[in-house]
Formats: sequence, C-alpha cells, structure tokens
Amino acid sequence: MRVKEIMRPVKVISPDASIKEAATMMNKSSIGSLVVVDENRKVSGILTERDILQKVTAVNKLPSKVLVSEIMTPKVISITSHALIDDAVYLMMKHKIKKLPVVEDKRLVGIITATDVVANSSEIGQFYLFG
Repeated sequence: MRVKEIMRPVKVISPDASIKEAATMMNKSSIGSLVVVDENRKVSGILTERDILQKVTAVNKLPSKVLVSEIMTPKVISITSHALIDDAVYLMMKHKIKKLPVVEDKRLVGIITATDVVANSSEIGQFYLFG
C-alpha cells in the first residue's frame, strides 16, 4: 500500500500568523497540528498542540502576540505520496513523530498520521507494528 492511498488533506498556516489564529483554526477543525507553508506551499515547519502548550501557554505568553514562526518546529520530516506505508511507519517510529507531511516536488500535497496508519494496519507489515 502506498502513502497516497491513505493520506488526507492538510490544514496549513503562514509563518506570519499568530498563535491565536493557529489555535483557533486547530480547534475549529478538531486537529492537533498545522503544516506551516510559504506562498508556494513549500513546507517551512510544523506547529503542534504540544508546541503551543510548552512554548506559549506554559510560559504565560499571549497567543495573540506570538507568531507561528517563533515556535514552530522548522525541521520537518516528510515523505512522498508514492512511498510505501511501511516506509512512513519506519520514519514515524525512528523520529518519534505522529504526523508526516506528504510532499511532491517540495510542495505539500497532504498528510499522513499515526491514526491513518492504525486505521489501515491490516495492510502494514507486521514487523513494524509488533517487531
């Protein structure tokens, strides 16, 4: 099975948006992350609920005064849509991540999450799940 078969549309945000805007978008869409992209949909980072909790809320910063670019994780592990699901599982486990942006020609085309993988686990190699 290939990544393109289970990837989903992805919500994006600009690095210049405020954390308040990001949190509102995440809450409204019931999602735990946003991929940060430039005007050409090239990935420049990822913003997660944990980033907001640790870098804004826990240190008592005002979400309306903090920009996404200030707290996002700039080094993003990604995968192509033609890669095997086993490869996606390997990357998630190796890097201890739950979300994997899908890119083609350096442009964002979707996302695959640990939840997507589990939902399709009957198609995934047993080595990665139970090895």
